[in-house]
Amino acid sequence: MGYSYEPDNNSKSCKARSPNLRVHFKNTHETARAINQMTLRRAQIYLKAVKDQKECVPFRRFNGGVGRCAQAKQWKTTQGRWPQKSADFLLQLLRNAEANAEYKGLDVDRLFVTHIQVNRAPRIRRRVCRAHGRVNPYTSSTCHIEVILTEKEETVARFTDDVKMSKMKLSKKMSRSK
Repeated sequence: MGYSYEPDNNSKSCKARSPNLRVHFKNTHETARAINQMTLRRAQIYLKAVKDQKECVPFRRFNGGVGRCAQAKQWKTTQGRWPQKSADFLLQLLRNAEANAEYKGLDVDRLFVTHIQVNRAPRIRRRVCRAHGRVNPYTSSTCHIEVILTEKEETVARFTDDVKMSKMKLSKKMSRSK
């Protein structure tokens, strides 16, 4: 099984994936969406704060029956939760991606989450015996997770001649006053 996204510069990025995890798909989807585009260090701090209930995960799509919390205001929404197991699994996956980055010789402090995706996996089916000899299904919704971290490129400031810029500004002011 391959990745659903290929980075632009493969030498400056690292990947990690984990299939068929026994963790709820909906909670993991919302947690992954929250850490997308974060730096690696910020994502790790955020997930640890979620485990300690210092910061919440905003629930935007799968939010039926999700209660409101004041911590969701920083995400400009009202509903949020603290999915412990999802945070644990994503922390392990980020740790794996960090180890892959170190192996490739990338600067770990400049990595950020370029792509993170959570897909539904096949349900694990069990059964529950009910009254009067009946049997009901008892399934767990598992998921696949993949993450790609990319090293942030250094931005170089464009050289501008101060004299040239001041002449341009002066000429603009003169043209406006006419």
